[in-house]
Amino acid sequence: MSDEPPPTPVAFVRSPSLAPASHDNPTPQSWGPPTSYATKSDKIVCIMVGLPARGKSYISRRLAPYVSFFYGAPAKVFNVGDYRRKIARTTSMADFFDSSNQAAMKARAQACEEALTDLKRWIGETPSQQQRLDQKLHQSGDFGSLAIFDATNSTQSRRAWLVEQLKDTGAKVIFIESVCRDERLVQQTILHAKESVLARLEPRRTAGLGVDPAVAIADFEARIRHYEQVYQELGPPEKHLAWIQIVDGGRQLSMNNIRGFLPSRISQAEARDDPRSRVGQPSAASLPSPPPPPSPPSPPAPLSQFLVNLHALGEWVDAKVSLAADGSPVPCRLWTSSLLRTRRTARHISTPVVSYTTSDGAHLDWVQMRPKAFRNLDELYAGLCDGMTYEEIADNYPDEAEARGADKFQYRYPRGESYTDLIARLEPLAHELERSREPVVIVAHQAIHRVLFAYFMGMPREECIHVSIPLNTVIKITPTSNGCEEERTVVLQHPKGELLDPASH
Repeated sequence: MSDEPPPTPVAFVRSPSLAPASHDNPTPQSWGPPTSYATKSDKIVCIMVGLPARGKSYISRRLAPYVSFFYGAPAKVFNVGDYRRKIARTTSMADFFDSSNQAAMKARAQACEEALTDLKRWIGETPSQQQRLDQKLHQSGDFGSLAIFDATNSTQSRRAWLVEQLKDTGAKVIFIESVCRDERLVQQTILHAKESVLARLEPRRTAGLGVDPAVAIADFEARIRHYEQVYQELGPPEKHLAWIQIVDGGRQLSMNNIRGFLPSRISQAEARDDPRSRVGQPSAASLPSPPPPPSPPSPPAPLSQFLVNLHALGEWVDAKVSLAADGSPVPCRLWTSSLLRTRRTARHISTPVVSYTTSDGAHLDWVQMRPKAFRNLDELYAGLCDGMTYEEIADNYPDEAEARGADKFQYRYPRGESYTDLIARLEPLAHELERSREPVVIVAHQAIHRVLFAYFMGMPREECIHVSIPLNTVIKITPTSNGCEEERTVVLQHPKGELLDPASH
């Protein structure tokens, strides 16, 4: 061994051009610009399969925004029923769906062909045509990546014909079948479908066209019976196809030949429990006020007001979410971020143990509003700018302030996050929210609520940055068969009657 002393390490001298950081990083690396999952080679056509009133259109309307919002893939639904109504120019009666009605069969085939033609034109009819698409068209989002063909497609021959027609598009074809074997669920889905039928008839009744709702509902049930006579479920005879079969609203899930990233995510999205079974149960979100300072012996006015806010939120949740209209307890969930300020905001929400009866007749005890903290619900991380005001950011990092102003949605704070990063980390929680059968109260932050609100309300992901999330307000989002409904409640009114938006990320 050498007797020479080890070399003295050279001390790192921080460059004045490097911004101060809480944890020294001598070689900081730049993050690349956010990228979309969608490319010109990603083309998928999902073809719905199933009897009427089985939730096919609901699945289509949820799948398209899910893929578009969380994975940046342009998606569009082609509903054959819309084309059929344009051709028939009137509401089709049950005999229109009778397989022995040749004239009606011709009109239905025409509607199917027109919808398929538009689908192929949107997604790119041939590989050579796909390559000739203008780059600006792709960047605009008009480029097709996921097309959903919404119709009954109830026979093996029809499905084989569709596969043949789509062969030249180069797209991967996936069939999604919704099957109901639970008679109770069948009646429930038919009831929701009847409500949709009556909603469509209401303008005609108002116009004095004499539409009898009872006749319309009986006609709808007759239409289902016509389809049942020829309906063939997906199964072993079509094992060469890629398909996902959803049984009883997600209680069972079968997959065949599902490969690849986006197809696997589609299958996971379809594994969610069917929200039609919980229509009317809310998902409520509330934005907390700023965190309280340590309590002095005699609280100053701002802290006293903050404590009033907390009690007001707890009282509102206890009265409006935890109890049904008849006063019976409703099992509910409470989610917060992992940050102290949201957990403190939620601390006055009661957590009693309640007894309830499940739909299967079981009697269970439930800890009401047991708080569950998620790191995924933490506020958008501002990196080196965390804790700064926007004036301080502009003074210390003028280039960053300018970049944020130019593109707030894709802008990423130095060593921090962008809204696109936030969307990626919220995807699992949005998935879990849609699984939940119980109302969920989320106490989180402005950027978090913006993203979740935009997704559930069907907004383009780029528009989430413009969603208004005022202080002291609870936003209730209720899923329905035709989308989500929004209701806002001011838990505590500002002294001047104003709804204040907090400083925006």
